Amino acid sequence: MKILVINPGSTSTKIAVFENESAAYSRSLHHDRDELSRLKTIDDQYTFLKNLVLKALEDNHITCDFDAIVARGGLGKPIPGGAYRINELMISDNLGADHPHPTNLGTKLAYELASTIPSCLALTADPGRVDELLPIARITGMPELHRICFWHALNHRAVARRYAAKVNNRYEDMNFIICHLGGGISVAAHSHGRAIDVNNAYDGGGSFSTERSGTLPSADLVRLSFSGKYTEQQLLHKITGQGGLYAYLGTNDLREVMRRVEEGDEQAKILVDAMVLNVSKQICAESAILCGHIDAILITGGMSRNEYVVEEIKKRVSFLAPFACYPGEFEMEALAEDALAVLKGDMELKEYV
Repeated sequence: MKILVINPGSTSTKIAVFENESAAYSRSLHHDRDELSRLKTIDDQYTFLKNLVLKALEDNHITCDFDAIVARGGLGKPIPGGAYRINELMISDNLGADHPHPTNLGTKLAYELASTIPSCLALTADPGRVDELLPIARITGMPELHRICFWHALNHRAVARRYAAKVNNRYEDMNFIICHLGGGISVAAHSHGRAIDVNNAYDGGGSFSTERSGTLPSADLVRLSFSGKYTEQQLLHKITGQGGLYAYLGTNDLREVMRRVEEGDEQAKILVDAMVLNVSKQICAESAILCGHIDAILITGGMSRNEYVVEEIKKRVSFLAPFACYPGEFEMEALAEDALAVLKGDMELKEYV
């Protein structure tokens, strides 16, 4: 089976061609962080992305005879986890999503490319708005507001399945607390194949990260909103993209921050330690959701490549359960694995409605 995987991101678009389980070709197509945002319309952004991917395939002499094209899903409406056939309703929901993100373009690209190839399936799996929260996890204390989740569902489940296989078990039969450390930080309680509690890692929940502010003092945020110092859009940018370490240090690059720490920058060290503390507190809080029945705590994401950050988190939470780290992201492999499982008939292909 030949599978094309497309994963649009803010600063790069990753593509890969898998032949069954093996990656025959993989490339990260870099673009300027603001390049997509400077394009005025969704159509312009889509055309930019489509041309970027097609040129890479052409330049590397890759024939478009795929059995499936799978894209990382966008931030449309909340849906349960799993693999979904891409249809026009999904594309419309993604392109019209309230939360702008390059992944919103991926489903349209996969759908249109697949439509030009005989018997080629277009699908996505575990997009960023997978919602399996317990009803009690949605309550906020203010009836006008309820908890929603944006998180790294694809990578969470990828590392959970890897750990489960390592211990000769199944993800669906285990309980995990999983933390993805990236530009956004998501911490979820996974119970027998469902993420029953997880924060909003996109625009206002959980720990602050390298560029997101996380949970903020509510009354102070309201006062700031009416202070006249900022527009609504400016405050939203301070929450997503210009918050966290970036707001204090002027960089969202953890490597640069750690370089400053090593050179004796006390403020940088305090901020990294504060981020670690917030992540650790969130992990410990999720243990209550699982009533303490935790098979393992798993850490993943780009920041998990940093030994100091991982070891400091481990120091604070490993008393709860066995602790394991899976540095980086496994989204490309997870998308390919799910597409292959669908093609083989080993995984249900859900219909988006």
